[in-house]
Amino acid sequence: MDLETFLEHKPLYYSEIDYSRMPRVYKSIKEQLKIPKIIHVVGTNGKGTTGRFIANMLMSHGKHVGHYSSPHILEFNERIWINGNYVRNSILQAAHERLQELLLFEDSEALSYFEYTTFLAMLCFKDCDYVVLEAGLGGEHDATNVFEKVLSVITPIALDHQDFLGDTIFSIATTKCNSITKRVVVGYQRYSVALSTCKSIAEKKEASFYTIDSVINAQEHREIEAIALKNHLPLYLKENLLLALSAVKLLGFAVDSTSISVELPFGRFYQYRDNIIIDVGHNPLAAEAIAAAFLKKKAILVYNSYADKEYREILKILKPVLERVEILEIDDERIEDKAVLEQSLDELNISYCDFSSIDEGTQYLVFGSFKVVEAFVRGGYA
Repeated sequence: MDLETFLEHKPLYYSEIDYSRMPRVYKSIKEQLKIPKIIHVVGTNGKGTTGRFIANMLMSHGKHVGHYSSPHILEFNERIWINGNYVRNSILQAAHERLQELLLFEDSEALSYFEYTTFLAMLCFKDCDYVVLEAGLGGEHDATNVFEKVLSVITPIALDHQDFLGDTIFSIATTKCNSITKRVVVGYQRYSVALSTCKSIAEKKEASFYTIDSVINAQEHREIEAIALKNHLPLYLKENLLLALSAVKLLGFAVDSTSISVELPFGRFYQYRDNIIIDVGHNPLAAEAIAAAFLKKKAILVYNSYADKEYREILKILKPVLERVEILEIDDERIEDKAVLEQSLDELNISYCDFSSIDEGTQYLVFGSFKVVEAFVRGGYA
C-alpha cells in the first residue's frame, strides 16, 4: 500500500491518546534507526519559524539539516524539510516501505497519524547531522519526545489545546517543559509563570537553563535588530530569530549575521501576494503578535474558526487593525456555526460580509488556522 493511501485510513484527530504507545514502539525499533542530533522545539506559538531559522543557521555551517513541522497546509511533504527543500515523494515512499518492514503489523495499525509520520520523518532524516524536531501537541507526552535530544528550545507558551494540556498557563507550561532533559533555552514569554515553571523544571532535572538574554550579547542584539528592520519582520519574528540564534550558539556555532536567512515556512506570516499575508495562527497570543505587526496599517481579515477556539477574544484583539472581516466558507464539522460567529462579530461591533474575491488595491490578512489558509489557497482566490 502506498503512503498516501495508508495515511488516509488514520484519523487526524483523537479525543484520547495512548501515551504509552509511542515509547513502546520506539523501543522495539530503536536499534534499527539512525537518529541524528535532535533539537526539540516546544511551545505554543512560533515553533515553525524558530525551527526554520535554526535549520537555516546550521545549514550555513555546512551541516546536513532536517526540519520536522506540522501540520501541513497543502501537501504532506511540507512537514519534512531537508537542506532547504521539502522531501521528495520517492524518498517518502521508500521510508514508508522501510518502516513497514520494521514495525509489527499491529503496531503499524495502532500508531496515530502523527506518531507514524514522526517515525517516517526520522527515516527520511537518517543522513542528517541535525534535526530540528517540532513538537505537535504538548511536550512531555508528544510523539517527538521519545528521541534523545541535545537541546530543548521553548517558544512562547499560551493557552491552546486546553482539552489535552490543561486550562492554565502553569499546567500547559508544565506539560511542555517536562520534555526538557539536558539543556534548554527559553524564548521571551508573555506570561511570567511560563518562564518560572520552565526554570523550576530545569532545576529539578539538573538541566542547564538559558534565556535569550543570557546567551545573546548586545552586538548580536543590534545585528538581529538590523536584519529584522531590513526584512520588515514584526517583533515576534525578530524574537524568534533571537531565540534561534541563542540555540545555535549553545550548540557551539558562531553565526555571521550577514549569512542569516529569514526564510519563513509557508503559512507563517507569509507574503503570499503583494497585498496578501497568510498566517496559520489560531489563538490570542498569535492574534496579539499579528495585531502588533499591522499596527501602522489596516487590513481586511479573511477568517473563520473552529468552534473550540477562542475566536471572540482573537477578533477583539485584531479589531483595531481591521477594516472588516470577510467570512471564508469552510466545509468542516469542527468549524463554528456561521450564525454564532456573526453574532460575536455583531457584539464586537466589527463589520463583516461573506468573502468572495480579492481586490488588488486592498491589504488582506488570511488568518485563523491551517484549515482557513488551506481553503483560501486551494480556492485560487489570488
